[in-house]
Amino acid sequence: MEKTLIKYPYLNKDVEIYTNDNGHKIVLAHKEGNMVSVSSWVKTGSINENDKNNGISHFLEHLMFKGTHSHKVGEFDKILESKGAIVNAATWKDYTFYYVTLPKGENNKYFDMAIDLHADMMMDPVFPPEELGAPFDINDATVTDKRERHVVIEEIRMRKDQPWTKVYNQCNKNMYTNHPYKRDVIGTPEIISQVTREDIDDYYRTFYTPENVTTIIVGDFNHEEVLEKIKSKFTFPDRHQISARENEIDKPVQQTKYIETKSNVQTGYAMFGWLGPKACELKESICLDLISIIFGDGSSSRLQQNLIEKMPQQIFNMVGTEHYQFKDGNNFFIQANFKPEEKEKAIELLKKELNGLLDNRITKEELLKSKKRIKSRFANEAETVSEIGENIGYYETVCGSLKLIEDYLNDLENITIEDLEDTIKKYLSIDNAVISVLIPEE
Repeated sequence: MEKTLIKYPYLNKDVEIYTNDNGHKIVLAHKEGNMVSVSSWVKTGSINENDKNNGISHFLEHLMFKGTHSHKVGEFDKILESKGAIVNAATWKDYTFYYVTLPKGENNKYFDMAIDLHADMMMDPVFPPEELGAPFDINDATVTDKRERHVVIEEIRMRKDQPWTKVYNQCNKNMYTNHPYKRDVIGTPEIISQVTREDIDDYYRTFYTPENVTTIIVGDFNHEEVLEKIKSKFTFPDRHQISARENEIDKPVQQTKYIETKSNVQTGYAMFGWLGPKACELKESICLDLISIIFGDGSSSRLQQNLIEKMPQQIFNMVGTEHYQFKDGNNFFIQANFKPEEKEKAIELLKKELNGLLDNRITKEELLKSKKRIKSRFANEAETVSEIGENIGYYETVCGSLKLIEDYLNDLENITIEDLEDTIKKYLSIDNAVISVLIPEE
């Protein structure tokens, strides 16, 4: 096996990365204490979906917990949670990951059990038809099945009723032309109602392949023993061989794109969205993190101070920023909740604040304060086995390499005000923005 050592900030031992001959990566990270984390990150999410199977990654995530040939449905959660474990999973655009965090137990008894059960779930899910539920006509109101297909459809329906989901989906969809990121990760009721068990199994065997999976163990344990155990348990039987998919990267819109929708809401919602650098372009990604903190994250941010604290009359109920990082290009958002009768003024004020990022130069104090916030956040994330595991999974799966983390704090320290201004000019022009607005129906 190929072995790589990574100096992970705030950990007192190097992280070990092993790459098996089949491409499966195994990451072992030392963190003293009684807690351990076992997780597997799969390089698939909506990035590998199309208009016919949108939502299948998230649906599969649900079905992975529905039993194996060795364990019936419900056993996995029941056994681990009785040992004090936190068991869960998540699906996003670039990945799906599954994790167990729990005490090691006497003589590592619980830890060994967690590895065995996690590997069994990842390698041998059976997707039982009685748990999946049969495909059905989404327009047939007489179907009241409670199985997993219907659980997911109900989740989609509930989520689509949320105002922020509505405004985000419109913004996200219009930032892209062809890239799969334009789709909602959770999919649609129409698609999920028709997905077959064969579709699920084929998708699983196509994308849950050794080269697509990184298994991460964090805690205080015997590395040689755990490495051999993971190697022997993760066998990847009956997998498909396909070429890695390359998606064409969309260019930002070249003039401001405005979308307004109406719904049964009581206030107004706005989201400005931009396409950004790839997550692996570390310096520019850090710059956007710093800009997000300075501009719209927290009570001392510019948007909070200028549009809420210091406004002579209330227009905004909430305003802030978000920076989402993705393999094929990040997203930067300004988001606001405002009085709908003040819609025009609210949008103009947001544009004015955006221009102010360059007109009113970022100060040395703002830069130092935002760097301190990120350093503190980074240090806190090295305190628990679960957050260390998530950070490693993110870097390996989204950024392509944990090696980037070695330079993170040094790159952060060296960023200047001029670097932030260059990043603003390159990515956050109003001409490249998609503006999504949601207001009450007449």
